[in-house]
This record gives sequence, structure tokens and C-alpha cells, in this order.
Amino acid sequence: MDFFTPIVDDPYDFGRIAVANSLSDVYAMGGTPLTAMNVVCFPKDSMDIEVLRDVLRGGLDAMHQASVILVGGHTVDDPELKYGLSVTGTIHPDEVVHNHGALPGDKLVLTKPIGTGIIGTAIKQGTAGADAIRMITDSMTAFNDAASREMKQAGAHACTDITGFGLLGHAAEMVAGGDIGYLIRAAAVPVFQPAVALVEKGVAPGGLGRNRDYRGDMVVMEPTVAAPMRELLWDPQTSGGLLAAVSADKVEGFVAALHRAGVRAAVIGEVTTEHPGRIRVE
Repeated sequence: MDFFTPIVDDPYDFGRIAVANSLSDVYAMGGTPLTAMNVVCFPKDSMDIEVLRDVLRGGLDAMHQASVILVGGHTVDDPELKYGLSVTGTIHPDEVVHNHGALPGDKLVLTKPIGTGIIGTAIKQGTAGADAIRMITDSMTAFNDAASREMKQAGAHACTDITGFGLLGHAAEMVAGGDIGYLIRAAAVPVFQPAVALVEKGVAPGGLGRNRDYRGDMVVMEPTVAAPMRELLWDPQTSGGLLAAVSADKVEGFVAALHRAGVRAAVIGEVTTEHPGRIRVE
């Protein structure tokens, strides 16, 4: 289950984003989402009911697109609008892809650019350009279904979706307490370019700093990493991509298949035994 406050101004798009975000946890484990229940908090005395109708319409359209059946839901009166889903999916127990299990030598593949948190903050501040808004909306409403399907086909050893803890925060979860570490090449990480300019102006969500405070002791950031990337790698994402660990002999075919499916994927690093339980960013 996942639900949150609006990240964009358009209620219909917010509904679509919330659904894509909620389905992502199932896709990240290689599963197929089947049914969903709406979870809604709505300020009935201070917001036009048409806003709620548009949110739910966007959500329902997204569910239909994903072949997910809406089976019910729950609504409460709340001072702040929130929307999301409780999702049920299926997978064979032997086929579950966990967020641990990456092997030394695996390549790390990221399937969406990062920067939605920074641009979302600029939207709230009224400083985000139309192109930036459309850019992240298109990304956040895109499902991770194709990435999930190709990940399973490639025999991924581990996977997680990149959401509120940011790229480094979720990567840290994948290596915590284990005998492997990650090497991430900052220059290879795809980013939404408007986010770079915004972070250079000091725009950043509060969650970015909290992510760094929480997992910063697990990360070694080389001095060569550009200043904007030092922030962007911690940026909390909404409906972000998958981070998958795939064997080196299969990664080229995996990335090619993702590109054919229209997924903006990139190899951003590798799994190593040199610094177990830690991430080095160069």
C-alpha cells in the first residue's frame, strides 16, 4: 500500500501518478498486479469535489491501462488531499526478485532518470517550467511493467524500485549487512536536466537531506563527483524506475530490450566485494 500528497497540480495526472507509484512495488519483485483498492484522504469542506472526481478518474484510467481491477476503497475526511492504492498481485514463489541477492560482478541498471523530487519541489514553489513538469509527469505515469518483464527474462539477481529514499538510499538497502558493495558512476546516472539547474539554485525537498542523514555513513563520495549529482543521488523520487542487478553477460541484451520497449535505461555501476555493505560513488 502506498499513498501521498499531490506532486503535480493537475488532479487527473496526480491520480495516474499515484497508481503507477503504487503498482511499482509489485513490478519490482517481478509480480503481476491484479486488483487494487483506493485509499483517499479528502478535505471535503475546503476543496471542490470535482478535484476528487478528477483524481479518481485519472487513477481508474491508469488501472485500466495496467489491466488492474478496482475492487473497492476507503475515503476519510482529512485537511490535506492524499491518494494511493492497496495493491494485490501474484507471482510464483520461486520467481520472486528480492532487493538482496546481487552477486559480485553484476551490473547495475537504472530504468528511469532521477530528479522528480527536486522538480516537484519547484512545482510547489511555482518555479518549475512547463517542459520540466511534462517531463516528470510522463515519467511518473509510466509503469515499470516492461522493466519488470525484461528484468525477469534477464534473470536479475536483485531489484528494487527507486522512490522516497532516493537512488543512494534504496541502493544502500540492497547492500546493508551483506558481503557485497556497489560502485556507482555518477556521470552514467540518467537525470532530468531541469533538476540540475534547479538544485544549483538551491531547490531541494526536505526529504533529500533526511535521506543523506539516514544512509550517508554507508556512502563514500569521491571528490570528482559533480556538485549537483551529490544532491540528486539523494533526491526522493515518486514513481521512479527500477534498479536491477544483472549478470555482466546478460546486461547488454537486457538494456537493448529495455530500449526497444521505450524504457530510458542505463548501466550505472557494478557490484563489488571491495567495500561490503557500502556504496562508492565516483
